[in-house]
Order: sequence, then C-alpha cells, then structure tokens
Amino acid sequence: MDDEFRTLTERVRASLSTPQETAAHASLLALVRQGTPAAREQLARILVAPEQPLWARETAAFVLGSAKDRRAFETLVLLLNYREPARCATAARVLARLGDPRTARAAAALATNPLRTAYSLHPIRLLVELRAPESVPALVAALERQLAARDRHWAIARACVEGLGAIGDERAIPALTAAAQHIRLSAAPAAALARITGEGAVTGGGAPESAGQGGAAEKVGEARVP
Repeated sequence: MDDEFRTLTERVRASLSTPQETAAHASLLALVRQGTPAAREQLARILVAPEQPLWARETAAFVLGSAKDRRAFETLVLLLNYREPARCATAARVLARLGDPRTARAAAALATNPLRTAYSLHPIRLLVELRAPESVPALVAALERQLAARDRHWAIARACVEGLGAIGDERAIPALTAAAQHIRLSAAPAAALARITGEGAVTGGGAPESAGQGGAAEKVGEARVP
C-alpha cells in the first residue's frame, strides 16, 4: 500500500492550485498518519460531508478501503467509472482488496452501461480479477454490445476478449467466435478461444469490415461525468 499511497499523494499534490488546498491536503495526510480508530472515523466523515473536494474523498476512500473498511465502497465505485484513468485504476485496486460482496455487481453494472462505455475499461479489468459469478455474463454482454454497435470502442472490446480468455469459461465461446470475424480483433479472440478450448489458435476468417464499421480509429470516447 505504501508505494500506491505515495503515488496517489504525488498525483493529488500536482493537482492542487492554491495555498489553502495545499494546507488542507497536509492536514489530511497528518490525519492519515495517525492511524487511530478516531482518525478513521474522521476519514469516514470526509466521504459523506458536503463540499469536500474529490481528492480528499479519494484519499479517505483509499485509506479506508485498503483497511477493508466498507464505508469506502460507494466512493470507490464512483471513482471506478470516473473520467480520469488514474483515479479509475486506483479505485479498482482498492476495491479488489476491500472484499465487499457488492463489488462484482457494481463493476458489472458499470461495464455494461451503454452510456458509460468510454469509461468501462477498469470495471472490465476488475471483473476479470474478481472472477465472480457476475464476471463472465457481464463481459460477454459488453463484448456483444460492441460487436453490434456501429461506432465501436475497440479498446473496450479487446479488454473483454482478453478478460474472457483469461477467465477461460466456455460460456464465452460464442461471443469470442463472433469477435474473431472482426479484423480489428481477430488475433485476440483466436488466442482467447485457444486458451478456453485447449486447441491451437485459429485465424479469424471474417471479411474486412466496411469503412463505416471498422475504419474508425480506436478510441475511448468523450462523455461527461455527472
């Protein structure tokens, strides 16, 4: 945790823009260093107090979540689907440690939300790490939605493919077989299928996609976070 917390602290410091913010951050770190039950109660209050800056909530959630305090859950889920990848990645790591039974269900909901596809990479990766009952159905659903979409997020589709291959569940075979028909994904689904079936990798046999479907640049689209 120490290296991760140091990275978080440095990232937060770089984002502060006023002396008041710098002083508030220093006070928060002093509270964290106390490591007492009373200090943890104060951190928990930061999560729900009005008008707290996001960096303060993130820091408090990191510390509490790393200590397996489930009061951090809601804040970590918010950050898991945030527009800044560094925050998403940090939240995913802490959620994996937290051990809250709600985590897989929340990650599945974020991974399959069509309005949040652009920010679903870390929920997808978390589902792969958790290997929960929700993982394979959610990854298959997210992949199938991308295969059917006109404007595809190829990085998201590839993450689903690679995750399904890593989990190795046979329920993924139909979706991976369909994915292998897409030139932009053919190598990854073939490798995933080979891991699941134990057979040699097969080459995707699909014809090149039309420019309207496959010619768009791989992207993680823009969206606004409420």
